[in-house]
Amino acid sequence: MARQTVPPDSRIFTAGPHAHADSTHISTWRAKAIALLRAAFGLVWAIAAWLKWQPPFINSFSEHVSASGEGQPAAIQAWISLWSHLINTNPHLFAYVLASTETAIAICLSFGLLTNLICVVSLLLSLGIWSVGEGFGGPYKLGESTDVGTALVYALLSAVLLAIAAGRYYSVDQWLTPSLGRFGFLAAGVPWHRR
Repeated sequence: MARQTVPPDSRIFTAGPHAHADSTHISTWRAKAIALLRAAFGLVWAIAAWLKWQPPFINSFSEHVSASGEGQPAAIQAWISLWSHLINTNPHLFAYVLASTETAIAICLSFGLLTNLICVVSLLLSLGIWSVGEGFGGPYKLGESTDVGTALVYALLSAVLLAIAAGRYYSVDQWLTPSLGRFGFLAAGVPWHRR
């Protein structure tokens, strides 16, 4: 009878005395790779923030918002018009708040500072940009529209980074989480973890 051999890489998928150690090694490797992706996403936010700090954007912020309603269905035009009126009360202030928030997101993601909190902020801001500044990615026209808007992708990536605890490695959160105690969930801790 021929002896059956197991490929060396399959040991991580089998039960046995070394399965846990191997899966922990792979989990650690993935967590570190995720941390690098988190920092790269922070760099993307930094570029977006830098563009928002430019005077042409600051000075034409309300026009950018108003323009996103062109060609949209009536319900979306009404939504964008609501925000346009609100922003027109002080367009420079709103532009600076947007640029400042994006800068904070960039710094926090790059250094892994309050990662869980900043992922939620990033998610909400991205959805706001997508729904107002990008007009939900529309108007959708067959043959002309090719995507749903970049801010939606930012929102989804923020949600993924939050779900996979992207602040566990290469982050300030490694040291900050224990000192925050029950508020450690704002950094890299999980709210349901009991000590």
